[in-house]
Amino acid sequence: MKIQFFLALQNMFTKRSSAKQGEAESARHARRGWKKRSPRFSLSKIVLCITLLFLFAPLIYIVIFSFNGSKGAEFSNFSFIWYKKLIFDSERLWMSLLNSVIIAVTSGIVSTVLGTAASIGINWYKFRGRNFIQTLTYLPMVLPEVIVGISTLIFFGGIHIPLGLFTIFAAHTTFCLPFVFLMVNARLDEFDYSIVEAAHDLGATELQAMTKVVIPAIMPGIVSGFMMAITMSLEDFVITYFVGGPGSTTLPVYVYSSIKYGVSPVINTLSCVMISVTCLLAFALRKGLKGIAASH
Repeated sequence: MKIQFFLALQNMFTKRSSAKQGEAESARHARRGWKKRSPRFSLSKIVLCITLLFLFAPLIYIVIFSFNGSKGAEFSNFSFIWYKKLIFDSERLWMSLLNSVIIAVTSGIVSTVLGTAASIGINWYKFRGRNFIQTLTYLPMVLPEVIVGISTLIFFGGIHIPLGLFTIFAAHTTFCLPFVFLMVNARLDEFDYSIVEAAHDLGATELQAMTKVVIPAIMPGIVSGFMMAITMSLEDFVITYFVGGPGSTTLPVYVYSSIKYGVSPVINTLSCVMISVTCLLAFALRKGLKGIAASH
């Protein structure tokens, strides 16, 4: 589900501008005429509205109750008390969020570099065992997270590495790498390698063709893979629960451990802030990636 969503997001970034430019005038008129003839209410529109309501109702609930003046399940009065408590009286929560951000960014960078290099290498060169390596790359993505977490825990215990932030970073890098590989590989499948041959004819070396032609052309896929790696790392609980140690509590583990005392409304306020930041980043990246795709 997540893979399909991010693939659709990448395709929207990379294909939308070129598809609109190449669309014939008659096709645009036909599409506008079809839209005018389409009924105002239909089964597909009703199903779409129900699906959107099902997906976004929890988010709307969180945003509304982040301004609730009481801890109860009923909205009593509008208040910023939980935002004040989030800023000035939630040290453990901020530490867990900081750990999550550090691990997400570092594992995202490393998995993006490795995943991009692996995707370019597999698409660029032909060697023995190429298909096997490509199939093996998808293994952490298709295996259940419980199996990945237990096997990683056994591995770290076998080589006597103490559990902590480093083990979470290594586990998240391994888990996120196939997703980056998939995103970059999807972009490379549409890449026109005649451009590389033209660069070689103009005197460019293989490194220059790689850094000045290939990488800029697949940059939307790289950025999409990086954002996906950060998202997968920030939300991961199962693998982190197995490979985390003392002093390495991340935000999902902190929220899980606080459930036995009841979910604090402070979590709602933090979720509201994270939703706002995510929306701002999504809109900013959407414009940026569309500009990169249009220039290539």
